[in-house]
Amino acid sequence: QVQLVESGGGLVHTGGSLRLSCAISGTIFRINTMGWYRQAPGKQRELVAGMPNGRTTNYADSVKGRFTISRDNANNTLYLQMNSLKPEDTAVYYCNAVARRTPYSTEADYWGQGTQVTVSS
Repeated sequence: QVQLVESGGGLVHTGGSLRLSCAISGTIFRINTMGWYRQAPGKQRELVAGMPNGRTTNYADSVKGRFTISRDNANNTLYLQMNSLKPEDTAVYYCNAVARRTPYSTEADYWGQGTQVTVSS
């Protein structure tokens, strides 16, 4: 079983900062792609920031220059530093990992339970 547990969400004022963490545990052979997604009420889930191969990063245009994704491979933890937060960043943020549990298994998608981020104006 692979588990992703997010933490670090909360309520902040416009311009504030939050740091989200995603701890990954369980039987894992290799984690390939990791990323952060978000879903606001009435909207589809969207990619916020991704690490396609553990080294390169990509960001949604709306968060470029404000958010930073990073990964601690030793501890299987993914982070999202969010600065200069805006009300439109309000959403549930989800951690995602595409991983193999064994050398012989196919890749599978794993999701955390989500953490609420609310930015007040």
